[in-house]
Amino acid sequence: MQQRSLGNTGLKVTDLGLGTWTWARETDEHEARDQLRSYLDAGGNLIDTAAVYGNGASEELLGHLLREVGRREDLVIATKAGVTFRDGDRSKRELDTSRKAILETLDASLKRLQLDHVDLWQMHVWSDNAPIEETLAAMDDAVRSGRVMYAGISNYNAWQTAQAATLQSVLGRTPLASTQVQYSLLDRRVEESILPAAAATGLGVLAWSPLASGALTGKYRSGTPSDSRGATDEYGPRIEAYLDDHGRGVVEAVCRAADGLGWTPTEVALAWVRDRPGMTAPLLGARTAAQLKAALSVADKALPPELVAALDDVSAE
Repeated sequence: MQQRSLGNTGLKVTDLGLGTWTWARETDEHEARDQLRSYLDAGGNLIDTAAVYGNGASEELLGHLLREVGRREDLVIATKAGVTFRDGDRSKRELDTSRKAILETLDASLKRLQLDHVDLWQMHVWSDNAPIEETLAAMDDAVRSGRVMYAGISNYNAWQTAQAATLQSVLGRTPLASTQVQYSLLDRRVEESILPAAAATGLGVLAWSPLASGALTGKYRSGTPSDSRGATDEYGPRIEAYLDDHGRGVVEAVCRAADGLGWTPTEVALAWVRDRPGMTAPLLGARTAAQLKAALSVADKALPPELVAALDDVSAE
């Protein structure tokens, strides 16, 4: 893997990150341990989680495995605050970016991770329930206290991104380092205004769901495998929405490109996202260690320019 600066900061992260959304839910401890080892053996250093993943169970599992692995000084551990599920019910999503809520969440995250600081702390969402100035001031205080090395945002739209980054700069606070967005060949909406806003304000970009919940792997071309995410109530509607006429055309183009290169569709889709202008790293979120290993094989591959242009064209809406 290559290392890239996270926005206009001196923090270096690898160009493929490890996401832990499924850990302690779909991915048990054994699989998570194998994922972490495979990722670190491949040279990766960026591991992304969130307080809300598994209602804290993802952070707890990551903290346990980090104790086994060691090498804390070589890793960039990222987490998020601002979202909770009331009573542990995923259908009862609540947003709270108040100073009280997010700083209490940070302390709980550090305890679960068994760390005295995280390298990147991201506000998971924008919320109107607290003034953005309050949220940003609390993030700055967390940095100044030493519990956070760098601060970032996640899932902000363009004007929210620009406002947050500009406020930190104007008020002389610790600059924001990054934004995390949904981005793939099947979802390029961020290109219109969010990516330009990130570029203009010096933010690095982390991409979640770079394989569009698995739709870009090609495994849904002829139906839905019974053991896949597409067969679940949670992911089924999301994947079905990707695979309209336009989406199926994109997937077919990815598969044709993969056949021509002798690659897998996964490698083609990941290489495309990883090497987009302004991109820092896509986050790999796999259920199993085998899936992650297959994705990591893209590390030393680069798409030919003519295929990038062709995929740009077919995926444009």
